[in-house]
Amino acid sequence: MPPKAVIFDIGRVIVRLDLKRAFAPFISAISTSNSSGASQCPEQIWTAIQADPMWCDWQEGRITPQYWYEHITRQLGIEASFEEFCTAWNSVIVPETILPDSLFAGLATRCRLGLLSNTDPIHVAYLEGHFSFLRYFPVRIYSNEVGASKPSPAIYQAALAALGTRPNEALYIDDIAEFAEAAHRLGLDAIHFENPEQLADEFFKRGLIT
Repeated sequence: MPPKAVIFDIGRVIVRLDLKRAFAPFISAISTSNSSGASQCPEQIWTAIQADPMWCDWQEGRITPQYWYEHITRQLGIEASFEEFCTAWNSVIVPETILPDSLFAGLATRCRLGLLSNTDPIHVAYLEGHFSFLRYFPVRIYSNEVGASKPSPAIYQAALAALGTRPNEALYIDDIAEFAEAAHRLGLDAIHFENPEQLADEFFKRGLIT
């Protein structure tokens, strides 16, 4: 039987991410403030941000956007207004999506759809205001709103509760293998997303598309 609910991660599954778009305006300043004096690439900056002690608090909604802005600009050694920072922070999200709205329109006639994302309030506000695919997802679970992030079981359980679905009735898709495996351990079917063609093949096997 096809799953009764399909839950998607957002970043690098539905929405493209481009670190260079976000950090290009600040790379010179960050490299200058770097104690070693070495030039840093966007991937190195992003790794440093994710390793920051406040990262989980930011992702799980325990600090405000203003606090995060002040903290991370101080840590990176950059000067920017709050508005400039938010613009740069959101520019990591590329307008053109990986998966088309038509896929979600078709799936919505066959099953319940949900989103499950480790994210923050700045990105949530941008996503909600700029992407049409969201209209197909009545259930949207954002880590900053539920106070838990993947791979914690709590965030998957929040999605299942909102969808009114048992684990063995749901399918989860994520580009990070660890997060897909965490869902699988809870009893969900799971797909480690690689590309749209691979996903279409997996959906066909499960009777979600013809």
